[in-house]
Amino acid sequence: MDAIEKAIRNALDKGNAEDRAFRERVYRSAFAALDRALQANPGVTVEVAIKRRKAIQAKITEIESEYLPAVPGVAPQIDAPAVEASAGAAPAVDEAGPRASSLAVTVDGPGQPASDAPRSRVLPVVPDIMPDAALPGAPAIDMSVPASSGAATEVAPDRDERRIRGRRLPLTAIFFTVTLLAAIGIGLYFAMQTGVFKTAAELNTAPPEAPPTVEDDDFTPADGANAPAKPGAADQSRDWIDVFSPTDPTHVAAPSDAKAEVMKDDSGPFLRIQSGASGSAIAFDVGQGVLEKLAGKHAVFDIIARAEDGKDTQISVDCNFGELGDCGRKRYAVGQQKNEFLFDVKFPDKHPGSAGTIAINSDFDKQGKAVDVYEIRVSVEP
Repeated sequence: MDAIEKAIRNALDKGNAEDRAFRERVYRSAFAALDRALQANPGVTVEVAIKRRKAIQAKITEIESEYLPAVPGVAPQIDAPAVEASAGAAPAVDEAGPRASSLAVTVDGPGQPASDAPRSRVLPVVPDIMPDAALPGAPAIDMSVPASSGAATEVAPDRDERRIRGRRLPLTAIFFTVTLLAAIGIGLYFAMQTGVFKTAAELNTAPPEAPPTVEDDDFTPADGANAPAKPGAADQSRDWIDVFSPTDPTHVAAPSDAKAEVMKDDSGPFLRIQSGASGSAIAFDVGQGVLEKLAGKHAVFDIIARAEDGKDTQISVDCNFGELGDCGRKRYAVGQQKNEFLFDVKFPDKHPGSAGTIAINSDFDKQGKAVDVYEIRVSVEP
C-alpha cells in the first residue's frame, strides 16, 4: 500500500465510509493536501504536478470501486477527463461538474439477464476534483507517511529534471573552483610584489650606507639621518670643491616671484634667498667640470646656511645633474645658527654631458621666510 492510498484509507476509517457524500469530502481533502504539498515545493514542474494529480485520481478510482455494487455483464471502465494544472495551483473546475454532482458511474454495453450474465465490479468515473476551501465534516488527510515506512509523499522532480540539475552542478563547481584559484593567484602575486615572502637575511644583506637619500616631501630627519651638522662638524680634511660662493652670485637663478640678494654681517658674506608665494625655488649652478670630477664616485654635498633672524624655517632641496641623475628631494629644519646640511649622492660612471643645478626652496610652508646661504660645496668619499 503506497502513501497516497494509506492516507486516504486512514481518513475514510475516521467516518462512515459507506456514505458516498463522506467519501467525496475525503477525496476532496486528498486533492487539497496535494495542492498544499505542491505549493510548498516551488521547484516542481507543471508535468510533475499533473502526474501527481493523476496518481491520486487513479488511486481514488481504485478505492471508490470497492464501495460500488457489482453489476452483471459489465467490463470495468475509467473515463477520467484530461488534467491541466500548474505547479503550486489546482486546475479550474466547472461549477456544474464535480462540485455539484456526486461521484458518477458510467456503464456501457448491452445488458444481460441477471441469471445468465457474469457479475463484476464497475470502476467509477472519478473526475479531477477541485479541493474546497473548507470541507465541513471531512477528516484531515496527512499526505506523509511515518519515517519507519521508508517512504514519503513529498513531490519529487521527475527524472529529466534531476538529469538537468545533475548537469548544472558540475558547471557550478567548476566556476567556483576557477574563481577561487584566480583569487589565490592574485593574492600570491601581490604578496610577492610587496616582499612578504622575503626572509630576514634577504632584507638585511645590504651593507649600511652613510646618510640615506630621502625622497619623501614630508620627511623630517631624525637624529643622525640627514640631520644638519654642527658648525665645523664636517670633516675639514676633505678635499672640498666649491659649488657656490656669495662672492660670485652670477651662477644663481631666481624666478620672478623669488628674491636672491648678497648681504654681509659679522658672520661674513652670504646670499639671502626668499622663495615666492608659488613656492618657487632658487637654482644654484653645478658646473659641468664639477660633475665630471664626481662621475662614478660617491660624493657628499654640504650646504652651509641659517634662517633669517627670528624666523626659523624648513627648506627643501632638489637636484638635477643631467645625465648623472638627481639627489631626490631633501627637507631640513633651519634655525638661526649657521649650520651645515649634508646629503650624499652615488653618481653613475658616465659623462655628464652638461651642467646641473641644486634648487633650494627657502620656506616649505610658503610663508615667505628667507634663508642665508653661505656656501655650497662637495667632496668625494675616499
